Amino acid sequence: MSSVAVLTPESFAEHRSGLKDQEITGCVPEDEAYIPTYLEAFPPLPEKGAPGEKTGEPASAWGSKIRPIKASVITQVFHVPLEERRYKDNSQFGEGEEAKVCLDIMQRTGAHIELSLAKDQGLSIMVTGKLDSVMKARKEIVARLQTQASATVVIPKEHHRFVIGKNGEKLQELELKTATKIAIPRPDDPSANIRITGTKEGIEKARHEILLISAEQDKRAVERLSLEKAFHPFIAGAHNRLVQELSQETGARISIPPPSLPKDEIVITGEKEAVALAVSRIRAIYEDKKRKTTTISVEVKKSQHKYIIGPKGNTLQEILEATGVSVEMPPLDSASETIILRGEPDKLGPALTQVYAKAKSVMVMEVSAPAWLHRFIIGKKGQNIGRITQQLPRVHIEFTDGEERISLEGPTEEVEQAQAQIQEIIKDLLVRMDYTEVSIDQRFHRHLIGKNGANINRIKEQYKVSVRIPQDSERSNLVRIEGDPKGVQMARRELIEMVQRMENERTKDLIVEQKFHRTIIGQKGEKIKEVRDKFPEVIITFPDPSQKSDIVQLRGPKNEVEKCAKFLQKIIAELIENSFSLSVPIFKQFHKNIIGKGGANIKKIREETNTKIDLPTENSNSEMIVITGKKNNCEAARDRVLAIQRDLANIKETEVAIPARLHNSLIGSKGCLVRSIMEDCGGVHIHFPSEGSGSDKVTIRGPAGEVEKARKQLLQLAEEKQVNNFTADLQAKPEYHKFLIGRGGANIRRVRDRTGARIIFPSPDDTEQELITIVGKEEAVRQAQKELEILVKNLDDVVEDSMEVEVRHHRHFVCRRGQVLRELAEEYGGVAVSFPRTGSNSQRVTLKGAKDCVEAAKKRIQEIIEDLESQVSVEVAIPQRHHRAIMGPKGSRIQHITREHEVQIKFPERDDGAAAGQDASPQENGDVSPEAEFVPRKCDIITISGRAEKCELAKAALLALVPITEDVEVSYELHRYIIGQKGSGIRKLMEEYEVNIWVPQPEKQLDVIKVTGLAANVERAKLGLLERVKELQAEQEDRALRSFKVTMCVDPKFHPKIIGRKGAVISQIRKDHDVSIQFPDKGDEQQDLIVISGYERNVEEARLAIQLLVSELQEMVSQDVHLDPRTHARIIGARGKAIRKLMEEFKVDIRFPQPGSDEPDKVTVTGLPDTVDAAIDHLLNLEEEYLLSVTETETLAAYMKPPSRYGGGGGAGGLDDSSGGPAKGFVVRDAPWNAAGNKAPDMSSAEDFPTFGSGVAPKQTSAWGPKKF
Repeated sequence: MSSVAVLTPESFAEHRSGLKDQEITGCVPEDEAYIPTYLEAFPPLPEKGAPGEKTGEPASAWGSKIRPIKASVITQVFHVPLEERRYKDNSQFGEGEEAKVCLDIMQRTGAHIELSLAKDQGLSIMVTGKLDSVMKARKEIVARLQTQASATVVIPKEHHRFVIGKNGEKLQELELKTATKIAIPRPDDPSANIRITGTKEGIEKARHEILLISAEQDKRAVERLSLEKAFHPFIAGAHNRLVQELSQETGARISIPPPSLPKDEIVITGEKEAVALAVSRIRAIYEDKKRKTTTISVEVKKSQHKYIIGPKGNTLQEILEATGVSVEMPPLDSASETIILRGEPDKLGPALTQVYAKAKSVMVMEVSAPAWLHRFIIGKKGQNIGRITQQLPRVHIEFTDGEERISLEGPTEEVEQAQAQIQEIIKDLLVRMDYTEVSIDQRFHRHLIGKNGANINRIKEQYKVSVRIPQDSERSNLVRIEGDPKGVQMARRELIEMVQRMENERTKDLIVEQKFHRTIIGQKGEKIKEVRDKFPEVIITFPDPSQKSDIVQLRGPKNEVEKCAKFLQKIIAELIENSFSLSVPIFKQFHKNIIGKGGANIKKIREETNTKIDLPTENSNSEMIVITGKKNNCEAARDRVLAIQRDLANIKETEVAIPARLHNSLIGSKGCLVRSIMEDCGGVHIHFPSEGSGSDKVTIRGPAGEVEKARKQLLQLAEEKQVNNFTADLQAKPEYHKFLIGRGGANIRRVRDRTGARIIFPSPDDTEQELITIVGKEEAVRQAQKELEILVKNLDDVVEDSMEVEVRHHRHFVCRRGQVLRELAEEYGGVAVSFPRTGSNSQRVTLKGAKDCVEAAKKRIQEIIEDLESQVSVEVAIPQRHHRAIMGPKGSRIQHITREHEVQIKFPERDDGAAAGQDASPQENGDVSPEAEFVPRKCDIITISGRAEKCELAKAALLALVPITEDVEVSYELHRYIIGQKGSGIRKLMEEYEVNIWVPQPEKQLDVIKVTGLAANVERAKLGLLERVKELQAEQEDRALRSFKVTMCVDPKFHPKIIGRKGAVISQIRKDHDVSIQFPDKGDEQQDLIVISGYERNVEEARLAIQLLVSELQEMVSQDVHLDPRTHARIIGARGKAIRKLMEEFKVDIRFPQPGSDEPDKVTVTGLPDTVDAAIDHLLNLEEEYLLSVTETETLAAYMKPPSRYGGGGGAGGLDDSSGGPAKGFVVRDAPWNAAGNKAPDMSSAEDFPTFGSGVAPKQTSAWGPKKF
């Protein structure tokens, strides 16, 4: 009776895919499906037969369908003996050159390399990766980590190309396979020597392969003998001497594969007779040894095998030479410990004795020692262990990192001595040493170490301990402390305290435009110092200016960093807001009035509008005043500046309608026409609308009379442009232009009046400096051009003239590097004026230039001489201690007086002794007080030179600059507020009013503040100081009103709702009522207290608002609703967008279960009863709607699955079950599990049917989607 087994469709689907369709035969009714046997359904795999063996059995149904799949990633392990290692420095294994070389090879080849050190100090290397990468890496490792030997192999020249192969492929393959470098001579080189460089093993392999290639191509006889590998040593002889002798005797080339190559084929090449002789000799040796030899097997510990093999296998060769016995060793990577000795029976005994002697010549012993003590046992720079190895040089001591043992290897007696010494060291260390390990987050390690190791070195020296902090690459948090037990505990405590401090630290980056960095830092770092003083625990780091970075980094305690960031952001916002800029054209002559006496006007405008106002320098031709600050403030400052100009000069503004098409022609080339009108009309400002605006309005602003004049000229020019527009050009040297224009424009005005033409001279910025443009009616232009040409011609006629000037006046003309002469040359057509040399006593002055220019220059020199002769000198006595204040910063005040009154002022030499004596008794109001009894000295006399009336004005101006001192009554309690933080308040007042303010010492408790400075400035400073006192008094009153506090009790469970998301709710309450609201900290005892502070009325309103919010929260209820988990993701929406919208719509809070919850369908809705009911109804409606969609998707997916995974579908294993019951699956007969005593497999069992892969259950994902880190 046959047994039947049932498999699921899924389990059979993959097996079935590889089978050929087989014809099903048998005596079964047509209406019944055939049930195959287990062997038919699952034919056995063919067994591997011996080579050449033929079986009569038919091929399996699996046939050639199943092909072996090669792994894409392979692993190769190979060994480099100690004597062949290129780098033998064992003190830094894993950190020296070997590690660097391996890292470089890994980067270049893509293979993964692991190094390990064997007990014999040999190097085990494991290379993992793709085949090509592994082969390349292996070749480079051998070349760079193993000492290289070289050998030469000679094959016929004509065979070289076969070694190279097509496009060098064969040679590359051979080099990779043997890990050697093979150098083949060039075709034009007569040498036939092929040089092989690499390890000894690689050279043997490469040499063998090359000889094989040559032998295959050699036309001479080639014989291949397949002899058992075990007898190869007898044929080769000890140290290959026998095979070499055989080769010399027969003349044949004999190639025996090296022991490391798993080949048993010996290749003999040469002359036929020689080959035949060699073959017969080899066979004779083989037959003789096979007949006479026998084997014995012995078990020797794997660790002793290397001593039997010896360096480069020399020990095995020595045993073979001495006893004639071959010792067969298992591979080093094999776990086998069996050694086979092959030889004649009478010689096996001595050979076995030698094997045991070699194996036991070295003893291995282990000493237990805690891993943390290893480095103390070794000692500083290996001193302790060095003493032992010097006494016992044949003992090898090995410390294994992380293991609590020390391995000793060497002669038995010496190993025992070393063991005793090491145990003594361990015993001593355990008595006086201790260690502990502290888990510290890796991000704090560099802070523990400190700059240049400052922190960790201090701890080491202070507590006499050793602290080991792991490298970043180790990704370890364990910090080990070793040393004196007491010191270890103290160092541990300090490290933990440092970490606790740092855990509260955070780093924040602020994006600040680099252009603001200097402003935030301030001059000499004053402003940033104030910020750092305010937040002393925060480290503020600005990027280097060369980096062009906008990132400013803050680091320190979390709360302090947040406060500092907000403070800096406020400063940055103000800077951005204050960076608005306006340019205002103001007539040059009014700039000094806008500045005011001592800068009073400009300072007042700056302070009242909170703007920065920059005026052009005095020697600049620009009339633009630039105002920077907030937009509204800039506009207010502009209006103030324009108002000053209007008040001073009766400035008028008017608009003229001129067709837009004429604007460009009126402006002229580079603005030459409109500029000529502005210069002609006293520098009025003419503003044309922007191009493309379509406006016809042209604005003229300036003094009333000049504006009207400019308006007429502009309209006349516009009319001329419309009626008759004629232009002519005239060339004249630039030095003639001033003379043609004349003083105050008198010359050119006469030409204009006579001809009616407009004459335009080039501006300093124009490229054509010689071009003069004449515009107007053709007749007028021709006439003006003719007159100007005559003037220019006269100027070109150079004449030389002279005049008499007294010697005492010469110095005035040539001083200050001849400035007066330069002014004469510029004004009078470049006329050259030459004064006689100093000391010649000549009064003759020579003038050379155009005739008219020379005459005009002579006239001007006479005027200057008359002024010099009418000059007087006036002395004014002012105490020397005031001279510096009178001069002003960089002499600015004196320069202003000399320019304004056209005088010269000379200060006396400073008398330091007299000044010191004077300073000993300071006097107030020394310039005006009669009771001061001021007696002038020589060092007090200031001399003023110039015209008499102007000297008197200058004297009055100087006396007005003498400082006075006045007292101001200010309550002692307000002094510290006036001084301000680090003196900033009083410094601001002194800078603003240009005075010196003296505040008495706090211990004196005086109510007087002294103000010293110019009379006008002192008066303004007094008013400003009193105004500041009023402000401070008002602030004190306001501070008292704002200090009202109320405490209210609110259940802590409502606190999160009152605070709101990201503090939105509480921030709005604070903003609406202008109050401060403090919630209890986590550690506070009274967790229900909320403190509100501010104005009494505001505090009460904020309290009522919170109470209202709490009452609403108390009315809220929570209800659970069960929703199908499959609909949760749809209800929540992308990134929670849908659920947030739903919560806002119904004013409720909806919470979904966490992944892995016991009740995955439970959803909690919180809110007012009515809104909760409405929200639940809506959620149930959504669930019903989404369930329909989910059901449809699942049904569609069921139909879309492949038929082979179901019971039906027309497959060979399908059974038509009309009852609609579950599919039976695939059915087989005579299954092994249905045999007697066997049990059918449980397909639901993970043990019988394990899943592929890691076997870890998939983590349940949240309906919200994957977590983002």
